[in-house]
Amino acid sequence: MLLLVALSAIIAPFIFLVILRMTALKGMFFSAIIVIALASLVWGMEGNIVLASILQGTHKAFTILLILFGAIVLLNTLKHTGAVDRINQGFQNISGDMRVQVVLVAFLFGSLIEGAAGFGTPAAVTGPLMVALGFNPMAAAVLALVADSSAVSYGAVGTPIQVGLSNIPGAGPSLFQEVGVHIATIDLIAGTFIPFVLVVLLTLFFGKGKGIKDAIPLLPWTLVVGIIYTASALLYAILFGPGFVAILASLTGLVVAAWTAQKGWLLPKTDWTDALQEGFELKKENSDMGLITAWSPYVVVVGLLLITRIIPEVKEFALTAIDFTWSNILGVEGITSKWEILYSPGTVLIIAAILAVIIQRKSFSNFAKASKESLLSIITAGLTLVSTLALVQVFTNSGMNVHDLIGMPQYIAQVLASTFGSMWVFVAPFLGELGAFITGSATVSTLTFSPIQYSVANQTGMNTNIVLALQVIGGAAGNMICVHNVVAASAVVGLSGEEGSIIRKTLVPALLYGLFAGIGGFILLTIM
Repeated sequence: MLLLVALSAIIAPFIFLVILRMTALKGMFFSAIIVIALASLVWGMEGNIVLASILQGTHKAFTILLILFGAIVLLNTLKHTGAVDRINQGFQNISGDMRVQVVLVAFLFGSLIEGAAGFGTPAAVTGPLMVALGFNPMAAAVLALVADSSAVSYGAVGTPIQVGLSNIPGAGPSLFQEVGVHIATIDLIAGTFIPFVLVVLLTLFFGKGKGIKDAIPLLPWTLVVGIIYTASALLYAILFGPGFVAILASLTGLVVAAWTAQKGWLLPKTDWTDALQEGFELKKENSDMGLITAWSPYVVVVGLLLITRIIPEVKEFALTAIDFTWSNILGVEGITSKWEILYSPGTVLIIAAILAVIIQRKSFSNFAKASKESLLSIITAGLTLVSTLALVQVFTNSGMNVHDLIGMPQYIAQVLASTFGSMWVFVAPFLGELGAFITGSATVSTLTFSPIQYSVANQTGMNTNIVLALQVIGGAAGNMICVHNVVAASAVVGLSGEEGSIIRKTLVPALLYGLFAGIGGFILLTIM
């Protein structure tokens, strides 16, 4: 009975969104009501804690909406200034093949954004950018979510490892580095195939009937790109630790992928464009805007994100200057929602949009028009996020109850651990995915479940750091299916209400990633 109650936060959204195909606006509202009712009536959460958790979720919804608004307003501004047309022409000069473009934009550029920002920012940036490049909106949302996976293990300057594992005995630089190296080693198996998986998804779901046959010609090139990314990630993890792996590996991959694509190396002669939006036409006339000028706002985004996260004095200012954090909501100690405005990727994206009209010497009316359009486009996403995050926070805070029960996440993990025992190496990544699916954060998933992963590893005699690496990888893979990421990705491409359809397409890649991670972990345990 208690297990079913704990699993309600997973079962209800799956039934409403995936099976019944409700919109997330309706499905997550009903799911939140069910979970809140069960948390109160069965788990024993008191009214003030439930209400504080709901308010915490509402506050967190606004922090995500700022990121969504920033991503959309930047893209809309660049549409109005003509920069998107110039960017598109630049991609055409590298390759007009959409299978190549998805690897360059969604996987490699998205990984660069992940390494600088995290917080679900990559899908919010690359999704609408792909739409602007002509991709079918559903394809853009699905591919942006699946692509934002391998790099998430390292996240924004190593946050999922350094923060996620901070509550483990012996936590410190040496443990973080060893886990980071294990992640990169396992990803030689799991992460290397992500570029090809993206191409398969593109051709299978959004092609014109040939399915995976159109993906096979890209297998050699995507494997080279995947190996370059994962092998360089391993090298950087060994040399520098986890902090800059995603940034450096994605830059290495971008250089190699762009050069090989432009040369046509290992690529078919005919461009594949089956996933173009109906009626989309590429502007043929040459733009008077330089390519560097067109891309400059995104350079500003990466630069500002790095500056605010690496330089201690700037980071301290960004964290404290404008702080809308809500601490100890309704007087309940520990129920807090952080919102440092200047540190938010959303603020950085808005600043980049403003600078875009200055750098590109266009009228400020372009930004004003884009702001109005962007505000209107996130209303439904905002309402959906309130329900989603209310459910998440009640679930997460369920350890605060009158029955002295452990929290629902910990209860699920303990049942799984007692059931699978020595086979835990194959289960560990899926526990990480489960945590990310519900909480929407690889870091929070690892913070929540890493003590249990550590305990199970000790009990079964497994290498604890390898099991912790599988937890982090699982949390990263869970990014593909977590509800509030899906809500965000659908909103930025104009598909609010299609969240169930998106999850149905991202679920299999997420499960395969977990399976390959488990196999990689098993091999690593055997070798060591």
